Amino acid sequence: MAAELHVELVAADRQVWSGEATLVVARTTSGDIGVMPGHQPLLGVLESGPVTIRTSDGATVVAAVHGGFISFADNKLSLLAEIAELSDEIDVQRAERALERAKSDADASAERRADVRLRAATSR
Repeated sequence: MAAELHVELVAADRQVWSGEATLVVARTTSGDIGVMPGHQPLLGVLESGPVTIRTSDGATVVAAVHGGFISFADNKLSLLAEIAELSDEIDVQRAERALERAKSDADASAERRADVRLRAATSR
C-alpha cells in the first residue's frame, strides 16, 4: 500500500472534501506546491487556483479554490478556503458566461475567479 496523507478541504460554509491522498497540488503566494506523505510541515497562503488531489484509490479530485490557507503537519493536510467548489459542481456554461461578463466589465478579480472555475471544471 502506498503512503497516504489525510486531506481536509474546507470552505467557509462547508466541508468540501475529506479523505486519503497520495499527492495534493495547490497554488500558494510562493507558487505551486505539491504535498506528498512525509512532506515537511508547512503553513502558507492559498492563491486562487485549481487544487488537484490524487486520492489513494488512484482517482483525481479537482476543486476551484479562491483564497485561504494551507497547513501540513503529521501527515494531515488542511486546505481552509474562503470559497471552494469541486469540479463536478461547476456549471461550465455558467462559468463561461461569468468570464465573458467579467471581461466586458473589466473586472479583473471576477475574471480570475471565473477562469479558475473553468480550469477546474475542464480538468475533471
